Amino acid sequence: MNPSSNLNPTTNSIRVLLADDHTLVRAGIRALLEKLPGVEVVGEASDGREVLDLIKAQQPDVVLMDVSMPGLNGLQALARITRDFPRVRVIILSMHPNDEYVWQALKSGASGYLLKRAATAELAEALKRVVGGEIYLSREIGSRFLKKFPLQQIAHSRSPLDQLTPRQREILQLLAEGQTTKAIALILKISDKTVEYHRVKLMGRLRIFDIPGLVRFALRTGLVAQES
Repeated sequence: MNPSSNLNPTTNSIRVLLADDHTLVRAGIRALLEKLPGVEVVGEASDGREVLDLIKAQQPDVVLMDVSMPGLNGLQALARITRDFPRVRVIILSMHPNDEYVWQALKSGASGYLLKRAATAELAEALKRVVGGEIYLSREIGSRFLKKFPLQQIAHSRSPLDQLTPRQREILQLLAEGQTTKAIALILKISDKTVEYHRVKLMGRLRIFDIPGLVRFALRTGLVAQES
């Protein structure tokens, strides 16, 4: 497929939205992007909800997005992008080469998974590949991952997270990030009782009945990222 086939017709450049909750990381990646010919950075976001707002406003071709962001994390935002903005390609940026993280990203609709330590040339290649309709995995993880998880099998696979509703996933993420019931209620604009209801339900579905266990589950499935 011609890599220019999905480009913005008015600019013929790859319009990129950058999302990471670390300001210095965003600045570094933006500097790299701005050196690439045919690439235009159209916005920056620090959390998943801001990503969704900027997609509506800026209509990017590609979103470069970190997995671990506050409020609405990268995987949750990815699921909404896939549903509401199917034309937009998403490349997950991560420090983690863990196969489970890669698998969950692709299962959620990502077009690529790029390690943050990748070289500039690989970033440029990833953008061209996903705009052209291909799946791109960082060279460091691609061969190993595809031996374990052939791409054609991903659509038929089930994540342990699939048994939870979107609201339960949101609450699990926030619990794993250390948020209290009251704080979660404020973030999601629901009542304390509703938070408790969903917490009890998700614990029952997962058969995990303590917060440390939920944190370990969230880390294992890539819902939240472990700090390096």
